[in-house]
Amino acid sequence: MMPALRRPSVRRLSPHHPARGAGPRRRSHVVDCAVYVDGVRQPGPIPPEDAIELVRKTGGSAFVWIGLHEPDEAELAGLAELLDLHPLAVEDAVHAHQRPKLERYDDMLFTVLKTVRYVAAGGPGAAEIVETGEVMVFVGRDFVVTVRHGEHGGLRALRFRLEKDAGQLALGPSAVLHAIADRVVDDYLHVTRALQDDIDAMESAVFASTRSRDAEQIYLLKREVLELRRAVAPLAEPLRALADRPMRLVHPEIREYFRNVEDHLARVSEQVAGYDELLTTIVQANLAQVTVAQNEDMRKISAWVAIFAIPTMVAGIYGMNFDHMPELHWRFGYPLVLGLTFLVCTALHRGFRRNGWL
Repeated sequence: MMPALRRPSVRRLSPHHPARGAGPRRRSHVVDCAVYVDGVRQPGPIPPEDAIELVRKTGGSAFVWIGLHEPDEAELAGLAELLDLHPLAVEDAVHAHQRPKLERYDDMLFTVLKTVRYVAAGGPGAAEIVETGEVMVFVGRDFVVTVRHGEHGGLRALRFRLEKDAGQLALGPSAVLHAIADRVVDDYLHVTRALQDDIDAMESAVFASTRSRDAEQIYLLKREVLELRRAVAPLAEPLRALADRPMRLVHPEIREYFRNVEDHLARVSEQVAGYDELLTTIVQANLAQVTVAQNEDMRKISAWVAIFAIPTMVAGIYGMNFDHMPELHWRFGYPLVLGLTFLVCTALHRGFRRNGWL
C-alpha cells in the first residue's frame, strides 16, 4: 500500500480577492470557474474554493467546472487539496507531455487527451503541420477540472455550447468529459482532411513530369502523420473503457455517447494508418525516380564522354610528333583526319540517340 503523501496547505486560488497587504498579484491560471445546478450555470464570477463549498452545500445534481491553462505546481496543489485529487494525477497534469490515457481512482477519473491543430505549411522552411497540445480532465462526483497545455484547444466555445443544453449538463460531470472527448476527436477529423489534401498534392508533384524532388516535404508530412498517430492510437483503449464498462462516475446515458466518439476515433485511426502507408509508398517512389534520373544522367554523360574520346584520341596520337605518321606529309591529310573524326563522332551520336542514351 502506497504511503500517504503530505499535501501542501490550501492556497487561495481566486484572482479576484487577493489577501490584504500582499505583494503584486500573481497571474491566475484559472480561465473559468462556474457552478451548475440541474445543468444551469449559476450567475456571477466565483472563486474555485467558494464554488466547491457552494456545490457541496447544494448537493444533488450540482457540480463545479474549473478550467485551468498551464497552471503552476503551487496553484494546482492548492486545488488538489480542496478536491482531494490524487497526487500522481496532479503530477501528470503539471508536467504535461503525457500519452492519452484513462486512470481510475477511488472517487475520481483522470483522462489525458491530445489536442491537435493543423498549421498550413509555408514552404521548405515551414514549421510544424500538426501542432499538438494536451487537455487533462479530472472528473469527480461533483466536480470537473480541465487542465489545458498548449496555445490551441481552448474550451471556452465548448463551455458556451454546453451551457445552451441544460439537459446534457444535468447528467453531471461525465457529460463534460464526453463533450471534450468529442471535440478533440472532431479536431482529429479536421486535421486528417487537411492532411489528405497535402498528401494528394505531394503525390501529384512526385509523379509529375517535372524533375522537382520534394524529399524534405515528404519527410515532413510523414513525421507529422506519425505525430498525429501518437495522439490518436493510444486514445482507443480509454474510449473503449468509457463506452463499454460501467463506471460509477459516468452516467449510463453518457456511455452511449462515448460509443459514437469511439466510432469516429476508429475512422481517424484507419485514415492515419492509410496516410502513413501511402507516404511510405511515395517516399519509395520518389527514391526510385531519383535513382532512375541519376541513371539517365550517367548514361548521357557516358555517351558524351565516348563521343569526345574520339577527337581526343586522334589529337593525342598526332601530337606524338613522329615523322612516319599516316598521311602526315600529304596535303589533304589534315582535313581527311578531321573529316573521319567528325564522321565517327556523328555515327556514335546517332547510335546513342537511337538507343535512348541522348
